[in-house]
Amino acid sequence: MSITTASRVLNGSKHPVSEKTRARVLAAAEELNYQPSALARALVTRNSRIIGVIVGSIVDPYFAEIARGVEDVAGRMGYLTMVCNADRHTEAELAHLQTLRDYRAAGVVFASSGYADDEHGGELAHAVADLSERGSTVVALAQRDFECLHAVVDNHAAAYDITDYVASLGHRRIAFVDGPAGLYTSALRRDGFEAAMRDAGLDPTLCFEGGFEYEAGYNAALRIMAAGPLPDAVVGVNDEVAIGVMSGLRQARVDVPAQVSIAGIDDTRPARFVELTTVSVPLYELGAVAARAILARSGDEQRPQPNVLLPHRLTPRNTTARRPR
Repeated sequence: MSITTASRVLNGSKHPVSEKTRARVLAAAEELNYQPSALARALVTRNSRIIGVIVGSIVDPYFAEIARGVEDVAGRMGYLTMVCNADRHTEAELAHLQTLRDYRAAGVVFASSGYADDEHGGELAHAVADLSERGSTVVALAQRDFECLHAVVDNHAAAYDITDYVASLGHRRIAFVDGPAGLYTSALRRDGFEAAMRDAGLDPTLCFEGGFEYEAGYNAALRIMAAGPLPDAVVGVNDEVAIGVMSGLRQARVDVPAQVSIAGIDDTRPARFVELTTVSVPLYELGAVAARAILARSGDEQRPQPNVLLPHRLTPRNTTARRPR
């Protein structure tokens, strides 16, 4: 690689280079194991071979599978994937964008959704537009309030389908554990739950505050048990919350699914470990699609890429059962 690079430099020189000088330069490059500076090259080409993935929480298995999808596709083409943890704070996303801009990243993937009425939303939209004008490709994997490519799933439909399935098992009092307040994904999944409940002729108001973490689900289980008679079933806003609810109930010796059925959304690795009924969301493929979009546009004439809606599928497992008559 070093000899090839040195040879290209010599061949591109504006001044004649003798064969003797050429041989000396190539020999020195080989002896010193010369490696070109990726950042220096980025100053000339406008882009480095870096793809940033901004995640809501670096310990969330949801984002781990997305990042793996980006890495597998980008890595095969010699790109480096940088995973940036934002803790679902727009200010942190802005800081990461600044760093990725300084590194002239080829692309940035926003793996989590944004907030409705975000006080920093305008600033973020401006930063994304600036990054795009500098040649980077920005891809969002959930609803965001700025211009970019989108590769998403239908969160409303995913929540509707899992709720409809739970109701089809004969459950009537179905509770929902919500996600972080103000987050678009939380609202879409809650709306999907409520729509399915109304269509089934059931009361959609049995909702509990939660989050996206296991601990939020566990704490919600305590509130569910303190609120009165147990519901027939609980739908978590995601798998981590559903698993937390299940753990809290089982520690109180509530039989899952004999007494209470539990279901989640996403189908992350932990969901498969505990045999959780859920909706499979193609997380790995979301990351892979985002990486392909960035690679397709890197160095090209910014050809327009279509937005992508990926399908989900219901995945029944052992945490739900038909309600006894």
